[in-house]
Amino acid sequence: MKKYHPHTESVHADKNYNDYPDGSVHSPVCASVLFEFKDAQGIVDAFQGKKVAHVYGRSSSSTTTALQNVLTQQHEALGSVTFATGMAAISSFMFAMLKQGDHIIVSQYLFGNTRSFFHQLAQFGISVSFVDITDIKAVSEQVREQTRVIFAEGLANPLTQIPDLNALGTLAKKHHIISMLDTTMTPPTMFKAQDFPVDIVVTSLTKYIAGQGQALGGAIIDMGRFDWTQYPHIDPLYQVADTAQWGLVQLRKKGLRDIGATLSPEAASAILLGQETLGLRWQKIQDNAAQIAAYLNEHPAVETVFHPSLEQHEQHHLALEQFSTFGGILSFTLKGDKDPVAFINHLDLIICATHLGDTRTLALPVTQTIFFEFSEAEKTAMGVSESLVRLSVGIEDSHDLLADLAHGLSLSM
Repeated sequence: MKKYHPHTESVHADKNYNDYPDGSVHSPVCASVLFEFKDAQGIVDAFQGKKVAHVYGRSSSSTTTALQNVLTQQHEALGSVTFATGMAAISSFMFAMLKQGDHIIVSQYLFGNTRSFFHQLAQFGISVSFVDITDIKAVSEQVREQTRVIFAEGLANPLTQIPDLNALGTLAKKHHIISMLDTTMTPPTMFKAQDFPVDIVVTSLTKYIAGQGQALGGAIIDMGRFDWTQYPHIDPLYQVADTAQWGLVQLRKKGLRDIGATLSPEAASAILLGQETLGLRWQKIQDNAAQIAAYLNEHPAVETVFHPSLEQHEQHHLALEQFSTFGGILSFTLKGDKDPVAFINHLDLIICATHLGDTRTLALPVTQTIFFEFSEAEKTAMGVSESLVRLSVGIEDSHDLLADLAHGLSLSM
C-alpha cells in the first residue's frame, strides 16, 4: 500500500479497504440490520469465529468496518472497535476486561463524565485509585497485584495537564498492566500514539475526528503492544490462534455485542466524512488557540490561563516532547473570582455549549456544569475553581474571536 502524507491518507483511507461495486467515492451507508448467508455453514463459522463476516448490525456493518479500518491505519495500530459514544467505548472496555476484585489507577484530572463513570464502576467491586497522573512516583505507589489498567487523558479536560507517557508506559509494562490513554483532545494530527508505549487508545469520535457536532461516536484502538497471554481475564472462547487478537475479540464479544452500544451506520458515515478535513481544521484551530492563550495571558481581567503553549504551563516542555502542536482546548480563571456565567453571557460570537472539537468556538462555565456533581475536595484536587471558563477553539477568524473575548472581558471587569 503506497504511503502518502497523513492529510492525504485521511481523505483516501477508506478506499484502501473497499472497492464499492456501485462506484461510490465515499463509503456508502449500510443500514441493514441483518445479513443473508446462502450457505448456512457460513453463519455457523461466523458465530464460532472461524470466518469474518457481518452477521447482525449490532456487531458490525460495512460502514462501521470502514471507519474502524481508517482509525487503525491512522494510528498504525493492530485493530479498532467503534461504539455509539466515547463514554460507551470506555465503559464497554472496562466491563469487558475487568472483574470484581480488580483494581485500576485513574488520573484525577479527568473529564467530568469519565470520572463519574469510574465512581460507578467502584460500586461493582472494582477498586479505583484516583492519582496525580503527572507524578509517576505517586502512580507507582498505587500499583497492586490486582491492578489491571492505568487510565489517563493525553491532554486533560479542562485544565490541560499532561502525563509523561514514556514513564507511564514503562511502569505499566513492568507490572503487566494495560496502559490506556484517552486521546480525545490529542487526535492523530497532534499525537502519534505509535511512538509511545501506549497499549490501548480510547477516543470520542464526536469531537475533533468528526468535527462538526452532528454525529456521536467513540472508539477503542488496540496498538498491538500488550501481551494478552499475560492477562488473566481472557475467556477461553476468545483465545484464538493469533494471541495478539485476544483483547479485540473479547472486546467485540463482551463489550460491543453484549453491552450493545453500537455506532450507527449513519453516524459512522458522518464521522468518516468529518475526519477527512481534520488536518485542515486542526491547523486553524491550533493557530487560533495559541493566539487566544497569549492574549488572555496578558489580559488584566484574567487570573490564570491553562494551555500548553504557554511557557509557565507545568508540562510545557513535556508537550514539546510528546505532541506536534499544543491542542485546541484551553481554560482560564477570571480575576477576582468574577462570575463565569455573566462573562459568557456577554459574548456575542462564541457559543455557550458543552462540546469540544467543533468548527465553532465554544465556552462553558466549568464548575457550575460538568463538575457540578463533585465534592469540593474533588474539585480542589483537580484544580477546578469557581471562576473557571473552558474554551474549545474553532476555525473562525482569530481577530473576530479576540474581539469577542475583549468585549466580554471588558464588561466583566
